[in-house]
Amino acid sequence: MIEIGKKLPNATLFKLGEKGIDGLDSLEYVSGKKVVLIGVPGAFTPTCSLKQMPGFVEKADEILSKNVDEIICVSVTNPFVMKAWGESLSVGDKITMLADGNGEFAKACDLGLDLSAMGIGHVSSRYAIIIEDGTVTSLLAEEGGAFAVSSAENILEQL
Repeated sequence: MIEIGKKLPNATLFKLGEKGIDGLDSLEYVSGKKVVLIGVPGAFTPTCSLKQMPGFVEKADEILSKNVDEIICVSVTNPFVMKAWGESLSVGDKITMLADGNGEFAKACDLGLDLSAMGIGHVSSRYAIIIEDGTVTSLLAEEGGAFAVSSAENILEQL
């Protein structure tokens, strides 16, 4: 698993923009910024949609007021789903929704979760990370599919 004090690994994440799908290098994208990165097992899934993400949407202004440049949500899915999910959650421009379509980022961070037995496949584990200039400064990673430590409230305590 990625560790505090280590650089974020290089992996391609995807965003649906006005002109189509844009690929972004994860480390390059966060370099020079203070970022809160939220990992979720699945867009439109109950825990992600009803518990984890609503807290970040509600607390986004407070998080951004702590000298955070950007809040990013990542899930192993495609950019079309992430855009639609962001719209359904009313994230607006407060949370950037990025897709880890091939699970490359989850694998590189060793923050993946195998839910094949449930018919879901390999997904991202649930976590919240604070990154400063590409370096992990706080990591709140869940065991299995739990939602106990990766909340917006706990991230605010870390900031």
